[in-house]
Amino acid sequence: MTSNESPQQEVTVILSTLKSIAESVIHAAEAGDLRQVLQQIAYVAQQLVHSRYAALGIPGEQNILQYFEVVGLKEDEIKQIAHPPIGRGLLGVIMREREILRLEHIHNDPRSIGFPQHHPEMDRLLGVPVQAGQQLFGMLYLTDRLDDLPFTQQDQWLVETLAGYAALAIAETQLREQQRRLTLLEERERVGMELHDGVIQSLYAIGMHLQLLKMSSPSLTIDLTAAMRDIDTVIEDIRHYILNLKTASQEQKSVRQYLEEVIARLHVPESLAVRIMATDSPPPFAPPMMETICQIAHEAVSNIIRHAQATEALIAVQIEARQFQMTIQDNGRGFHPEVSSSYEGLGLHNMMRRTHINRGELTVDSAPDEGTRLIFRFPI
Repeated sequence: MTSNESPQQEVTVILSTLKSIAESVIHAAEAGDLRQVLQQIAYVAQQLVHSRYAALGIPGEQNILQYFEVVGLKEDEIKQIAHPPIGRGLLGVIMREREILRLEHIHNDPRSIGFPQHHPEMDRLLGVPVQAGQQLFGMLYLTDRLDDLPFTQQDQWLVETLAGYAALAIAETQLREQQRRLTLLEERERVGMELHDGVIQSLYAIGMHLQLLKMSSPSLTIDLTAAMRDIDTVIEDIRHYILNLKTASQEQKSVRQYLEEVIARLHVPESLAVRIMATDSPPPFAPPMMETICQIAHEAVSNIIRHAQATEALIAVQIEARQFQMTIQDNGRGFHPEVSSSYEGLGLHNMMRRTHINRGELTVDSAPDEGTRLIFRFPI
């Protein structure tokens, strides 16, 4: 807006800008899964203030970034960075203190801790929490306008407005994904009840019918045509239920896919090779339980990236009749498990708490310079 514009023109421009922001966020919310929505919102923010880089982070456990979607960097540039953002320094200030930051020089702020190796140089910062009321949904980070000028008060107002709409879009996406999982659970429950109350009971009735025929006429040749016809009908019923189940299960992921998504979110550095040994079959748990296991895996691998100085890591899953076992090990520097401060520093306390809440057991095997092995066991 310029000084030559009348108040009515200024109002028109403001309303037009708000409408454009709202439409952009609504479009972003239709992008698909949560990561795609975050990428689209970050892109909208970048275009809104013409910044060189933009990112949208989502906080996870212990104020560590669970998602961090970036716009302005190519995939190969991201892979060269020593480690993904953790949520410390200025990023952590916005996340923990819900503070808006508009800085002309990042390095001049005493709370800045610098950048990891191979990170592109960034000078100016505009950071805004994405929240609705007291609920924090994420943080928007923008650095360096394309014209190399500082971010303005108007830039801040635009990004704050965008953040308000973005909070609703993120909440809607998370709710939609949760509803999709619940729908799958309800469909599986329905099919199970139909199989039990319909198909299985029919099979019992046919079996009893054949048994009665045999007992009543042991020396006669029995005409089984009617019984066979009933069996064919039951088989068709089973096929019908299976077809209905396939429709609801198309989006169900395998154990391997769940863990691959965990690794994809972490942006593992090239110096660390992570292998996954897991079945391509669906997990033996409902989605909420599998998500808890994924959160534990996320925490464990994140610790390896941040603390272990390892070059190799392995996630191995074994599923038996009554037990789900996940082993996560690395060839890093290791530690003394008996030292309580190490439990806190490496996040083991949180993993142990999650494991015990879900009736599981955690075994820690580690020693200095001998790597670490964590074994999680959950009853099925």
